[in-house]
Amino acid sequence: MASNERIFVQAIRRYCADHGIAVDIRAGGWLIAMRRGEERRFAFGYDIGLNSAIAHRLANDKSATAEALSLECVPCVPHQLFLNPKLGRKVVDDSWREAMLGLLHDNPQGVVVKPNEGTSGRSVFRVTSEAELDHAVGEVFSMSAGLVISPYVAIEDEVRVVLLDDVPLVVYSKQRGADWRHNLDAGAKPVLLQDGEVRAACVKIAVDAANAIGITFSSIDVVRVDGDWRVLEINSGVIMEALGKLYPELVQATYDAALDRVFGT
Repeated sequence: MASNERIFVQAIRRYCADHGIAVDIRAGGWLIAMRRGEERRFAFGYDIGLNSAIAHRLANDKSATAEALSLECVPCVPHQLFLNPKLGRKVVDDSWREAMLGLLHDNPQGVVVKPNEGTSGRSVFRVTSEAELDHAVGEVFSMSAGLVISPYVAIEDEVRVVLLDDVPLVVYSKQRGADWRHNLDAGAKPVLLQDGEVRAACVKIAVDAANAIGITFSSIDVVRVDGDWRVLEINSGVIMEALGKLYPELVQATYDAALDRVFGT
């Protein structure tokens, strides 16, 4: 295995080697073909192939996730969608900027602007003024067809739950560093949660969220705000690169369980 390969790719290689499955790594590891006899399965990006197309699309769309969770009364951080005005007036109403300014006015503590699709905390801006809003919107729209705006909330704790159906395979908190975000790519550290009230509460809301959009294998971020837990986002691609450096056996076992489901073993 190449030392610079993602842990996700390494985990699939190990699983296939242990189970007599031929594996073909393409596109720098972003497309993986797995063959056992006449049976072929694919992994793409960090998607291992267990989720339905609609569940995958809902999870990858922050606005759609928030709407779907609201329909099922699952507590979540709201994310309001704004489409890029470059899509044209037939798609985007001229009042989009006024609507954004209204959200900023209604949330004096600030708002968070980020791409509607995306991971790892990239291009995420905390905004407290009109000038900051215009800068953030310009940055996100320069690279994305849509963005979401959510109220800035003081997050007391953030926990990620990796679920296979209703079974929590991994539960860890993100211990924030100097950055205001809890993203692992921004310097946060993963700390496994032991059994207890906090872990149980996070697993409960994560399971409710997964059932709300019908997703099978996912990682779900839940946050505590003013003492209450709510869903921040759902990820259809299960990324455990940072965790794998600290707990490689746990990460391998998690991907093994998902791949067992893929191949019906």
